[in-house]
Amino acid sequence: MSDVARLTPEAARALIRDGKLNRPTSGMCEGHVQANLVIVPKALAFDFLLFAQRNPKSCPILDVTDIGSPEPKFMAPGADLRYDLARYRIYKHGELVDEVSDLDDYWKDDLVGFLLGCSFSFESALINASIPIRHIEDNHNVPMYITNIDTVPAGSFRGKMVVSMRPIPYQQVTRTVQATSRFPQVHGAPIHIGDPSLIGINDIHNPDFGDASRINEGEVPVFWACGVTPQNIAITAKPELMITHAPGYMFICDPKDEDLAVL
Repeated sequence: MSDVARLTPEAARALIRDGKLNRPTSGMCEGHVQANLVIVPKALAFDFLLFAQRNPKSCPILDVTDIGSPEPKFMAPGADLRYDLARYRIYKHGELVDEVSDLDDYWKDDLVGFLLGCSFSFESALINASIPIRHIEDNHNVPMYITNIDTVPAGSFRGKMVVSMRPIPYQQVTRTVQATSRFPQVHGAPIHIGDPSLIGINDIHNPDFGDASRINEGEVPVFWACGVTPQNIAITAKPELMITHAPGYMFICDPKDEDLAVL
């Protein structure tokens, strides 16, 4: 087990807050839930909540903050969403205008934060089932792709689903589906297995977010709904402001993955 895998969530967040840990969080704090972040003004919060409820595969809600509060009281009491992620993205009217290491310049008293389930959270279950995870093996960010799959609209929020991909040995695909389906709050079972062109991905070696993974002979690309979907929604729906995590740089929560498992 690596040093970052052994970290507690509180220790990892402290290192991130101090600028001492700045890397994709896959494999970090092994066994603990990781989350995508979306922050919007109060005026857009109900519509985004409705969007997430209508699209639970890509946007499973783990926590919602009080208006103006940066504390995720359910998933990490005492944490601060302004500082406890290594990289944030700032979208204004559909444009990515900044990527920052804290939200000092952007936080306002009318903002509402959403933590959404992340597929990094079920990777411990895959590792425990002896299923390889290529982006951890090769130490790069998980590949993510914009698909041709429509989300269900809510208010101004609408657009295409984003997926993450992991190459899985053919003989382990069934076990992979079984292992991940136990975790519906962190995207659950895959939404597609095999030919990427069927979901609108024309070049699997050129992801829209993250880094390309090698796919070896005898492996099948397996795709999960991804919490980067709201970032694609920000581009198409053009809300006045949306703050997110940078893809792959997640918020690390206190609960264990197994706390979210369906038995």
